[in-house]
Amino acid sequence: MNSEGKNGLVSVVVPVLNEEKSLEELYHQIATAFKGAELTYEVIFIDDGSTDRSFEIELKIAGENSNVSIVRFQRNFGKAAALMEGFRLAKGEFVATLDADLQDDPNEIPAMIRQMNGGYDLISGWKKKRNDPVTKTIPSKIFNRVTRWMTGAKIHDFNCGLKVYRHEVVQSLKIYGGLYRYIPALAHLSGFRVGEKVVQHRARQFGVSKYGGSRLYHGFWDLITILFLSKYERRPLHLFGLPGILCFLAGFVISLGLTIRWFMGHWIANRPAFFLGILLLIVGLQFISMGLLGEMIAFGQKKENAIIKSVLLPESTKENA
Repeated sequence: MNSEGKNGLVSVVVPVLNEEKSLEELYHQIATAFKGAELTYEVIFIDDGSTDRSFEIELKIAGENSNVSIVRFQRNFGKAAALMEGFRLAKGEFVATLDADLQDDPNEIPAMIRQMNGGYDLISGWKKKRNDPVTKTIPSKIFNRVTRWMTGAKIHDFNCGLKVYRHEVVQSLKIYGGLYRYIPALAHLSGFRVGEKVVQHRARQFGVSKYGGSRLYHGFWDLITILFLSKYERRPLHLFGLPGILCFLAGFVISLGLTIRWFMGHWIANRPAFFLGILLLIVGLQFISMGLLGEMIAFGQKKENAIIKSVLLPESTKENA
């Protein structure tokens, strides 16, 4: 990467929510991890509406260390919003993320950065041996297996908080809600090369987990959102067209059969199949219409982007000249 002012700098983004007991130890571990590495670093704490003394401790750390920045949200907006703000502020050639609960080991970061020299754009931690209760490990295995199968990203742990990115990856990400769980899948579907490294996972020392059992339910719909936006954003008719044509053909066959029977003198108006055939015809046409409308919107966006590029291209050419 040749971005001026970014070479050799690592931005460590840490979302924080009520982790007052772990923050000073966490910063000490980050500083220790980079002490022996030929890398400069900055730490960005994103306080996601903490209600304990977390912000006070973050101010204390920042007052003692010039490479620490703090962003404080007025209320809890969620991990995705915290990560997006950290990505926006990150100045480093590499951007590392880790959770503030001390379960992620900062000493893994330099090794993950070295692994990226193999041509990777994102290295995700793999908590191969987890220090979590079975109520978290079993759902996590199911989640990771389904995500790996549906997205094609060949890694084992999508939701590990410990990750290292190239700067261009975090600048391209747009995450909200629960989509932070699928960052490796999003990067893979965007064409970036994603790898993984087995990392140490430590037992939680302080506080409690911020995530409940409902995340599996929400995670399923987030996965559907990712697949829709990544695979069908530019070809919505491919998604809506298949169920549309199947419904329409089924309705057509049913209606054709009933029409033949009507010509043969059979009364068909009170048959359930009569209403089913009409319903399938209407639903099929609606699906196809939605796909065509989506194609019109996507085509308009492509055309607009082409116009913008055609206007900007001569200016950029002049500057390069």
